[in-house]
Amino acid sequence: MGGPFPRRPAPGYRAAARGALRVTLAAGVGFYVLLYGFGLVVGATYALFGAVAMAGLSRLPGSGRQRAAVLAGVVPVCWALITLGTYLSVRTWSAVLGMLVVGFALAFAAVGGPRFAGAATGLQLMYILPSFPPYDPGSLGERLAGATLGLVLLVVVESAVLPEPAAPSYRERAARAAFAAAECADRLRTAPYVLPGAVSRTALELSSGLRSSRVPEAERPAGAGLRQRALAHTGLATRTLLGRLVVLPPPPPGTAALGAGPLRAVAEAAREAGERLRGGGPGQEPGPGSGGRAHAGLLRARRELAAAPEYGAPAVLRRNAALLEVADAALALSTASDLAVRGRAAGVPAPGRFWYARQRAPQLWWRRVSGHAGGRSVFFQNAVRIGLALAAARLVAGVGTLPHGFWVLLATLTLTRTTVRETRATVRRALTGTVVGALVAAALLAFVGTDIAVYAVALPPLMLVTFTVGPVKGVGWAQALFTVVVALVFAQLAPATWRLAEFRLLDVLAGSAIGAVFGLLAWPRGAQDELRRSVAVLLRASAEVVVATTARVAAGGRRVPVATAPGHRSLRHALGLAESAYAQYRTEPEGPDPPSERRDWQAALIAAHHTLWGADRLLVPAAGPVEVPPLGPAASESVVRAGDRVAAGMLLASAHVDPAGDAGDAGDAGDAGEAGDAGDAGDAGEARAAGDTGEAGDAGNAAEAAEAEEAAEAGKADSVPPYAPVPGAVLSAEPPGAPRAYYAAVSWLASLTTDLERLGGRAGRVT
Repeated sequence: MGGPFPRRPAPGYRAAARGALRVTLAAGVGFYVLLYGFGLVVGATYALFGAVAMAGLSRLPGSGRQRAAVLAGVVPVCWALITLGTYLSVRTWSAVLGMLVVGFALAFAAVGGPRFAGAATGLQLMYILPSFPPYDPGSLGERLAGATLGLVLLVVVESAVLPEPAAPSYRERAARAAFAAAECADRLRTAPYVLPGAVSRTALELSSGLRSSRVPEAERPAGAGLRQRALAHTGLATRTLLGRLVVLPPPPPGTAALGAGPLRAVAEAAREAGERLRGGGPGQEPGPGSGGRAHAGLLRARRELAAAPEYGAPAVLRRNAALLEVADAALALSTASDLAVRGRAAGVPAPGRFWYARQRAPQLWWRRVSGHAGGRSVFFQNAVRIGLALAAARLVAGVGTLPHGFWVLLATLTLTRTTVRETRATVRRALTGTVVGALVAAALLAFVGTDIAVYAVALPPLMLVTFTVGPVKGVGWAQALFTVVVALVFAQLAPATWRLAEFRLLDVLAGSAIGAVFGLLAWPRGAQDELRRSVAVLLRASAEVVVATTARVAAGGRRVPVATAPGHRSLRHALGLAESAYAQYRTEPEGPDPPSERRDWQAALIAAHHTLWGADRLLVPAAGPVEVPPLGPAASESVVRAGDRVAAGMLLASAHVDPAGDAGDAGDAGDAGEAGDAGDAGDAGEARAAGDTGEAGDAGNAAEAAEAEEAAEAGKADSVPPYAPVPGAVLSAEPPGAPRAYYAAVSWLASLTTDLERLGGRAGRVT
C-alpha cells in the first residue's frame, strides 16, 4: 500500500533532524560570519566546534528552552576551560596533568544528575580544543569570542527554532498522583470500603508515572539541593501513599466507622498537597512543620490513631496499623511537598526523615560528592577511566607530535565505553565508518582541490545529514559522515590535500586504541561486577537491620526521634552505591550470561528500601521520646523467628550474588558518610534521599507489582534460586494478646518476604 518507502520518516529521524537543523544553523552562522566576514580563522573554528560540542556531541536533556537554559549557564564554565586549556597546553607535561584533572572532574560531575552528565562531553571538548597547536595564549581573546558567539547562537536556535513542547514537570506528575490519592481515600471511607478496579489501576498508573525511568531526564529531581531532594521525597511519599491505599483492608464487621476520620484527613491533606504543587495551594500557616490547615488536621488524626488501645481484636489492630501507615505516608507527602515548593521558608518538625531541610546547599552537595568519592562508585570508576584515557591520549599526541592531535582525544572521549566488550564493538564499528569516511574525504579533496567555494556550499547540507543520520544509525555512520564534515571544515581553514583524510584515520585509530586499553584495564566489566558486589553488601546490611529491628521491637524500650535508627547509615550508603551501579547497568548491553544466571536486581533494591522505611517507622517515633513495653513471650518469639528467617534469606542471596563469594566487607561503605541520597540512580532513583526518609512502610504489594512489571520491560534478568522465604504460617500466626507493635512488625516482614520471593523468581516477571 505504501510502497517500498515509508511515507513519513520515523520519529527518531524527525527528532534528530530538528536537532541537526539547530546545530547546523548555530555552527554554520558563527563559522561563516567569523571566517568570511571578519577573516578570523581561530574564532571561526571555536564558534563551529563550540556549537557542535555542546549540541551535536552532547546529549542535553529536556525541551529546547530547557537546553537553552543549561547552555546559558555553562558559558562561564566554557570560558574557564578554554582559558585553562590555552595556558596549560604550552608544555606537554602541564597539558597531560591538566587533562587528567579536568577530565576526571568533568566526568565525575555526573553525580549531579542528568543535566550535568549530559553537558560533560561537550565541556570536555571545550577544554580539549585549546590543548593543541597553535600554542598561542595571545589568541585567547579570539578563542573566547568565537566560542561565545557559537554558544549564544546555539542558545537562540534552541529556544526559537522548532522548539519541542516541554514534558509535564515532576511537580505536575506528583500533583496528579496526590489528587488520585485523595480520591482513593474518599472512596475508602464508605461502603464497600474497597477501591473499584478502574480506580486502582489509575492510581497504580499514576504511581508508576513517578518512577524516574518514566520521567524525562530533564524533569527528574536528581539534584542534591533542598528543593530537588524534597521533590524526590514527595514522589516517593505519594507512591507509598497510593500503594498503601490500594491494599488497605476493609474494616472488620461492626466497625464501619473505624478509619473514616483519618481517611478524611488523609484525603484533605493529599488534596492540599496537590494544590500546593500546582501553585494554587492555600495560605500557609507559619510554624514548625506546618504544611497548611489540612496538614494540622492530619496530625491530630494521626495522634488519635497512635493513642488507640494497644490490645484488642486482631482484625481491629491490623486495620489500625494499616491506617497508621497511610497517615504517615500522607504526612510525609504534605511536608515534602511544602519543602519542595517553599524551600527553607517551610517549617520542619525535627531533624529526622527531613534532615536535609536544615542543611545548606554546600553541605548537601558535599554529602552527594563524598558519598561517591571511592572505588565502589560507578561514577568514580567512570571518571577515573575517562581521566586516565584522556591524559594518555594527550601524552601520545604531544610526544608523538601527531597532526591534528585533537582528533585523537575526540576519538578517545567518544568511543570509550563502560565495558571492554561494548568498547570493542563500538571501536570496530567506528573504525569501519572512519575508513569509509576517509576514503570519501580523500577522493573529494583530491577531486576538488583548493576550490574553497565548493567546500563552503557543501558543508551545511552535509552537517544536516550527519547529525540526522548519525544519532539514529549508530556510531559507524556517525564516524563516516563526521570524517567528511571535518575534512570540509579544515579545507576551508587552510589548504588541504587528500592526506588530511589519512591523518584523520590515523588519529581515530590511535584514540580508539587508547580507549580500548583503558576500557580493558579500568573496571573492564563496567557496572556488572560492581552491581553484584554492591547488591551483596546491600543485602548483608539489610539482614543486619532486620535482625536488630525485630530484636528491639520484641524487647521494647525507650524510643527517641532521630535522623535514622542506629546502624542504618551503612545501609543508606550501600543503597546509594547499589542504585547508581544499577542505573549504569541498565545503560549497558546485556552480557553473554545465560538467562539462568541473570537476576532481578531491582528486587534487592526494593527490599533495601522497605527495610529502611519499615525499620525507621518501627523504631523512630514521630515526635518526642516514648517508652515502648516489651512484647509478650509468644509474640516476641514469633516476631524474632520471622525476622531471623527473613535475614537468613537475605544472607543466602548475598552469598549467591557476591562475585568474590563472600559479602563480609558489607558494612565498610557506611563510614564514608550518609550518602544514601540515591539521587544518582536513574531507574531506581525515584527514592533520591529515600534512605533518609523513613516514611510509613513500603509501597504495598500492588505498587510492588507495578515496579516488577515495569522492570520486566528492561529484560535484564530472569531468576535466581529461592532464598528460603518465611513460611506463611510464621507470619500469619496471631499470638493471643499480641499488641499493635507486633502487627506492625509482621506487616513489615511480610513485605520483605514478597521482595525475597521476587528475588528468587517467584513473583512472575522480573527486571
